[in-house]
Amino acid sequence: MKARNMKTTKIDGPLLPAILSNSHEKRDNKNGVMKISHRKFTPLIVCVLFFALTACGQDISSFEKKITVKKLANGLTIVIMERPEAPVFSFYTYVNAGSAQEVDGITGLAHMFEHMAFKGTDRIGTKNYLAEKAALAKVEKAYAAYLAERLKETGPDPVKVAALEKAWKDEIEQADQYVVPEEYSEIIESQGGVGLNASTNWDDTDYFCSFPQNRFELWAYLESERFLHPVMREFYKERDVVYEERRLRTDSSPQGRLIEQFLRAAFVAHPYGRPVIGWPSDLKAFSATDAINFFHKYYVPANMTITVAGDVRAAEAMPIFEKYFGRLPALPAPEPLRTQEPAQAAERLIVLHESSQPVYVEGYHRPGFLDPDDAVYDVLADLVSKGRTSRLYRSLVRDKQIAIAAQGGSYPGGKYPNLFFFFAIPTNGHTAQDMAGPIHDEIERLKTQDVSDEELLSVKTRAQADLIRGLADNTGLATQLGQAEALYGDWREVFRQIDRIKKVTKADIRRVANKTFSENNRTVARIETAKPEAPAAPAQGEKK
Repeated sequence: MKARNMKTTKIDGPLLPAILSNSHEKRDNKNGVMKISHRKFTPLIVCVLFFALTACGQDISSFEKKITVKKLANGLTIVIMERPEAPVFSFYTYVNAGSAQEVDGITGLAHMFEHMAFKGTDRIGTKNYLAEKAALAKVEKAYAAYLAERLKETGPDPVKVAALEKAWKDEIEQADQYVVPEEYSEIIESQGGVGLNASTNWDDTDYFCSFPQNRFELWAYLESERFLHPVMREFYKERDVVYEERRLRTDSSPQGRLIEQFLRAAFVAHPYGRPVIGWPSDLKAFSATDAINFFHKYYVPANMTITVAGDVRAAEAMPIFEKYFGRLPALPAPEPLRTQEPAQAAERLIVLHESSQPVYVEGYHRPGFLDPDDAVYDVLADLVSKGRTSRLYRSLVRDKQIAIAAQGGSYPGGKYPNLFFFFAIPTNGHTAQDMAGPIHDEIERLKTQDVSDEELLSVKTRAQADLIRGLADNTGLATQLGQAEALYGDWREVFRQIDRIKKVTKADIRRVANKTFSENNRTVARIETAKPEAPAAPAQGEKK
């Protein structure tokens, strides 16, 4: 199971996460987005961890004695894991809404609201909220007038657009005078909070932090307040920040552009084909009013799960949850996503000609996390991609030496039907197209030959080791238990997924490979390095 996203396959190595990342962090922890740790597990370490797991009683029965689950009257699900090993605790807030819940015109809004959740409340981050509230209302009124003129289909009046834009920005300047920047975050840090962060992806939005044990009630107040009384202060300034983030990660990055086009080609209907960060035009159009409307629809207790793990006693903590989170108004959960991706009937191809490193990606549609074969896809991902003994690494990187990286797994989300992809970066002298044949050879092996007993045993052992590693600290515990409770309705699925992996057979692998990896189900995207243009021939009579 994965600490960040239960149903997104973890990939070893630094290259692929950087290229395929579309889960946008709110805070950069001083040096960019959160780092991914890739520790290698030798057989000896795995054995030690296995016995440590057994000795500590890390199984369903032992966890049941330490975990309390309760749904509050307003529909909010609470999970408490008592782990009094140190006087600290970690929390994990799961909101069952990501970019898949957006519609055309507001793409990027789920990520944008994640940013706004750190701007404070009607009590935190303001010098005078009554005055600020009135000023923010004027900002929205002025923006609506400006946007209406700017988007006129019959043609905007440039002079009027400029005047309305100035009026809007003047109102922003008036509202900004009431802002106390970063007060919410500074309060948390001053009270011993560490690791304050959040992320947005296609499936969900997550918030997390760790605190000293004696700050539990303060945390409950702060976390509930930002979802009870959010304020869209500095919205348009933050929107500009997000726009620049898009320019850096996607527009200015050949690999970023490739992955965006790859997903757009693979998903013609489903919102997995849209970027989490949003389309450029939407990032210049959606409003603070749009954001608060998104919040009221999706940030409802029935659509949220909060998990706490650490030195917290359920009997003492639950009344505090009731006191603070019970204040959130009870509203119906949003309707399920309606749009489904139609079956693909022919191979799709995207080719970008760039003055950059060539890259090859291909993906095949696969079912979502509730499918009976989900564990088989986890096994396939491990076989082709996990470490230096994986099939793609051994074939393309070690033996043929035609790639500097070669990996595979599931992408971009997991809640809905997604893609099983294969990825490679060629070595110098090889093209992206050169990657296709060797990758297809490995796919054919999966379809026609049984994996060895040793390979299958290694996969199942690594799955057990990953579970142990994911439960090693409070943050990992809170995250995995919270995601399992939110997605499956039962935290025990953290362990049951491992049991399902243990039951995967050689025949299952061949069956699923044949069902999934067909040419008509394939989308290919590659970067071919553009050749430098030859210098223009000199004009007649001109010296060379």
